[in-house]
Amino acid sequence: MANPKKPAALKVIAGTDRPDRKGADPIDLPLVSEIPPAPEWLPNKHAEAEWNRLAAILHANGLLTEAGLGPLGMLCALHGKLVQLWMAGETPTGHMMAQYRALVGEFGLTPVAQGKVKPSEQKAQGNKFASNGRRKAS
Repeated sequence: MANPKKPAALKVIAGTDRPDRKGADPIDLPLVSEIPPAPEWLPNKHAEAEWNRLAAILHANGLLTEAGLGPLGMLCALHGKLVQLWMAGETPTGHMMAQYRALVGEFGLTPVAQGKVKPSEQKAQGNKFASNGRRKAS
C-alpha cells in the first residue's frame, strides 16, 4: 500500500488530529426497538437461522436500523443459498462469494470492518492516554 491512511486514534495520540479533515457526520437512521421476525421470503432454514443470529447481534450493538432490514434479509438469503450449495457438494460462484463478503463488510461483521463501524449509541471517550500534563507519582 503506497500511503496507508493513519488511524484516527494514532492521530489523536500524536497530536495531529484535525477537525477540518474529518468526514461528514453520518445520518441517524431510526433503530428498531425490537428484533423483527425473519422475513417470510427467506429461502430456507439456514437463512432464517442466520437472520435470528445476526439480528440479535446487530440489535444488541445498536446497529439494527429500519433501513438495514432489507440488506440484512439479502445477506441472510445469500447465506442460506451458499450453505445449500456447500451441503449439495457444489461450489458457489465467485460472484456470490464477493457479494456475501461485501454485505458482511457493510454490517461490520468481519474483523477489518469492525473497526470501521461504530454503534450509534457509542459516545466518544476522549484520549485515555492524555494526562493533562500531570505525571503520576510512582
